[in-house]
Amino acid sequence: MEIVNNGFGDLNNSGYSRVEVWDDEKTQKLAEHYKEILKLLGEDPEREGLVDTPLRVAKSMQFLNKGLNIDPTEIIRSAKFQEDYKEMVIVKDIELYSMCEHHMIPFYGKAHVAYIPDKYITGLSKIAHVVEAFARRLQVQERLTMQIRDTIQETLRPMGVAVVIEAHHMCMQMRGVQKQNSVTTTSAFTGAFLRETKTREEFTHLIGSQLH
Repeated sequence: MEIVNNGFGDLNNSGYSRVEVWDDEKTQKLAEHYKEILKLLGEDPEREGLVDTPLRVAKSMQFLNKGLNIDPTEIIRSAKFQEDYKEMVIVKDIELYSMCEHHMIPFYGKAHVAYIPDKYITGLSKIAHVVEAFARRLQVQERLTMQIRDTIQETLRPMGVAVVIEAHHMCMQMRGVQKQNSVTTTSAFTGAFLRETKTREEFTHLIGSQLH
């Protein structure tokens, strides 16, 4: 296993430090495949600009799909607290970056997540971590939206969950129809958000009027 500290500052103080971990065997195997891909595309993987590209891509793909090794349910369980709060909790504008499983081209945007607690809450950052865990894998936006919803519902058992995702899909911008300004919006609701129009409208209002 290779561990690289690409940080700024000392790991022992409050300075920023990023640690990346790669599986050596997996990295080498991926790099070999990417070298062959370059050849099949008509490139010369031995030229200066491409010599290290297979290795870099191998590491990059592991990072972009790191969510496959994370259990989002455990993220919430690690910070699940009993609290007598029964109003809406919203974490909005959560940046997300994922990869379309059909073309392995990125899509990116933001997620808005809300829930109405029933005895239990979770740390606010855990909501963003759940979004990240599901986004960092080959995805479709529709499934991603439902996975976030279902994980929060099943783990916290709240009175309702609401998830809205707005994303730009580069498979529509770079290839295919090539529509640069298109935005895809998906939503998924449970409980009070599903049954009560006023609750759903309050959520939409609170996350902002600029939804596409």
